[in-house]
Amino acid sequence: PVWKNHMIRSHRIIALVALVLLALVPLVVQDSYTRHVFIIAFIYATVAVNWDLSLGLGGLFNFGHLAFFGTGVYAAAILSTAGGLSPWLAIVLAGGVAAVAALLIALLVARLQGIYVVLVTFAFGQLCMQLVLSQRQITGGAEGIVRLPYLMLGDYSFIRDYKFAYYYVALAMLALSVFLLLLLARSAFGKSLRALRDNPDYAAARGISVARQRVLVLVASAVFTGIAGGFYAIYLRVASPEVFGFSIGTLVLSMVLIGGAGSIIGPAFAALALTFATEAMAGVRGMEEARFIIVAVAMIVVLRVAPGGAIDIASRLFQPRRKKEGNSP
Repeated sequence: PVWKNHMIRSHRIIALVALVLLALVPLVVQDSYTRHVFIIAFIYATVAVNWDLSLGLGGLFNFGHLAFFGTGVYAAAILSTAGGLSPWLAIVLAGGVAAVAALLIALLVARLQGIYVVLVTFAFGQLCMQLVLSQRQITGGAEGIVRLPYLMLGDYSFIRDYKFAYYYVALAMLALSVFLLLLLARSAFGKSLRALRDNPDYAAARGISVARQRVLVLVASAVFTGIAGGFYAIYLRVASPEVFGFSIGTLVLSMVLIGGAGSIIGPAFAALALTFATEAMAGVRGMEEARFIIVAVAMIVVLRVAPGGAIDIASRLFQPRRKKEGNSP
C-alpha cells in the first residue's frame, strides 16, 4: 500500500536524522556521565535490534541472545588478556564466537516449537554461566576478568578521553548493525522469515525450510550481538558472570517489545529511551528496584494499546489519511 511505503520512507528519514543528531551529541554534551549512558544505550540497542531479527522478523521467541552477548563479553576478555590479541581484533572475533554459539543453539531448537525453544535457549545461557564459574583459571570465576586492555588507534589511546572516542565507536557499531539488518529485512531471506512468522504451514508448503531459516536467522542475529558484548567488555574493562543474568535480558527484551518487534528501528529508539529512564530512576531514592517494575508496566500498557509497539503507535499518528472509497478517482 502507498501509505505503508510512505511510512517506510519516513522511518528511514527519522533514522538518518537521529543518526546525525546523535553524532553531534559529544560536541554539545560535555558531561562524561551522560556520554557513558549513551554508550551503554548504544550497546543495548545493538543487542535489541539483532534480537528483533529473530524474535520480531523471524517469529522465534527465544532467550539465546543472553548467551550470545555473554559469550561475546568473555571471548573478547579472554582473547585480549590471555590470548594477547589487539582489543579491536578481540571485539570482531567475539562476534564469530557468538555465531558459533548460535549455531549450537540453532541445531538444538531447529525443529522445536513454542515454550521448548524458550527453555532450551535460556538453559544454554545458564550453562554458559556455569561454565564461566567453573573454569576459574581461565574466566576468573565469580570475580571475572578485570583490567582489560583499552582501545588504541595508532598512537592515540582511547583512555585519554574514552567517553568521547568510545562514543563514536559505539554509535558506528549500532548504525552499521541497523543498516545491515534493514538490508537483510528487505532481501528474499527477510521475506521468507516474515512468511514463516505469519503462516509457517503455507511457507513450508512453498518450499521454505523452517529448520534452515531458524539456523540462519539465529547465526545472523548473533554476530553483532557478540560484537556488542565484546565492545561492552573492552569499554568497561571487565567481564563478569552477571552478563548472563536475567536482568540485562529482560531489559533488552522490554526494548524490543516496547519499540516494536519486527520493525528493527523501533527497538533502537526504545533502547535509548529506556536506558536513560532507568538510569534517571536509579538516581531517585527508593526507585532503584521499582524502576524495573515501572518498565514492566510500561511494556504491558504499550502492548495492550498497540501490540506492534511504540513504532506502531507512531505509524498510526503519522499515517496519511486515505481517501474515502467514494471519492477516490
